[in-house]
Amino acid sequence: MGAAILAAATGLAACSSPSGGSDGAGVASAGASQAAGGGTYTIWDPYPQFDDSSDWVKLLTQCGTEAGVTVKRTGYDTTDLTNKALLAAQQGNSPDVLIVDNPVVSTLAEAGVLTTTEENKLDVASIAPNLLAAGQLGGKTYGVPIGANTLALYYNKEVLKKAGVDADAVKDWASLTAALEKVKAAGKKGITFSAIGTEEGSFQFLPWFWGSGANLTKLDSPEGVSAVALWADWLKKGYAPNSVINNTQTTSWQEFATGDFAFAENGTWQLANAKKAGFDYGIIPIPAKDGGTAPAPTGGEFVSIPVQSDTARYVASQKLVSCLTSTDNSLATTTTLSYIAPAEAVQAKQVEQNAELKVWVEAVKAAKGRTSDNLGTKYPKISEPMWGAVQAALSGSTAPQEAMAAAQSTAASATQ
Repeated sequence: MGAAILAAATGLAACSSPSGGSDGAGVASAGASQAAGGGTYTIWDPYPQFDDSSDWVKLLTQCGTEAGVTVKRTGYDTTDLTNKALLAAQQGNSPDVLIVDNPVVSTLAEAGVLTTTEENKLDVASIAPNLLAAGQLGGKTYGVPIGANTLALYYNKEVLKKAGVDADAVKDWASLTAALEKVKAAGKKGITFSAIGTEEGSFQFLPWFWGSGANLTKLDSPEGVSAVALWADWLKKGYAPNSVINNTQTTSWQEFATGDFAFAENGTWQLANAKKAGFDYGIIPIPAKDGGTAPAPTGGEFVSIPVQSDTARYVASQKLVSCLTSTDNSLATTTTLSYIAPAEAVQAKQVEQNAELKVWVEAVKAAKGRTSDNLGTKYPKISEPMWGAVQAALSGSTAPQEAMAAAQSTAASATQ
């Protein structure tokens, strides 16, 4: 869902367009001479699993060479990176380039840590608007997405075959629930997902919430309540196990990997594990309530340029970001990080190379940033009561309507 989750996994698709120019002749001239003379530029990213021998670090080094500078890169855990970025900004020693999980962008932007793409002439014209929105606040864009991942439904072909279910016929909530009923009647298990009381739980709930037509500013709308009721009903009828209440996305996947489940909600990052599962699987988009693909939340990072007191540094930083997010380097980044590219031209190349990514490209096209709709830093204050409501409803301690009403009250107070 963000760096912490995707980092564990496979490759990633990234891309955006190269950029142009700089912020004025004086800055351009100073920056050009500085870049020409070399110098060391720092890059912080949330991929600590990659060492200096990895393709990722080789790409960073290559981009530094093209920009005429030496790159000093440090990889941090996602949460640690956010805290360090805020502290570094306070101390006036921010890195030159910062790569962060997309929900963090609005937090850093609101704190005055990041420059805008307009300030540094970063070209985002080729980026899909729904992906770019995750890095926008107050009408300004604070970075370039390096790639995106999201959620879909994996299914076990053998389990569905024995239950007489055609995966292609699952088009909405009613047809999915009917499929789960058949699977249970055939002696197998229905669906597993993560509903844990953390951001992972919200991440997995959002496709159903948004797929109902609900909006995060009104958690207790009839649509929002229907999404919680859907999950709660699945647990009551035994279509989903009670373990989902404590499942992370990893433990949910482990349940699916037993071969007993028909469906599992999970992400692009499980593709490598799916190939090792030992049974034939397929993937379909998460259906919206009344049909079509539900908007799932986007995971993935943005490449941004933090505010510097020495504005001459922006010229080389801009070159680094443009290199990392360029169309030419996108497939290389894809191989390394396991995402779907944010530009359609590169998405097409990905599908050409791996037809299995087609469903993920479709899912990403329908996806939505958690901080979109100009929610920005309000999102975490809404997400926490939401996942609490889901937990309460699934445990049976509170009815869906009451749980979401309480969550809305808490969220409204927190976001005033």
